[in-house]
Amino acid sequence: MKLPALFDATQAEVLWIAPDPNKIDVQHVISSDLMSDVLMMDLEHPLLLTSLVSDQSLRTAHVVEAAAVLIANDKTPPPQMVQLAAELQIPLARTALSKFDAAVVLGKALAR
Repeated sequence: MKLPALFDATQAEVLWIAPDPNKIDVQHVISSDLMSDVLMMDLEHPLLLTSLVSDQSLRTAHVVEAAAVLIANDKTPPPQMVQLAAELQIPLARTALSKFDAAVVLGKALAR
């Protein structure tokens, strides 16, 4: 599924996005606040769903070649995190949904 459709499904506020987001295809979601667990996953270009608002989540996403990072629980990342997302070219968005509710919505959207 295309990244903008997933962001729409979670009513996400986009903080930074690639120039052509419709070229970003997502087939998997990883939901975790423990970045060491994310590093153990072997999925191709997943969407990282987390409530961790630190550079660590973006750096981990970069290592696992995540398609994007979605911050849950209505948390607002600091400006330097948005700047890092742009530097690393990782789309970043936030949603007011809880991490659980966002995971359910994303799972249903990907199942279509």
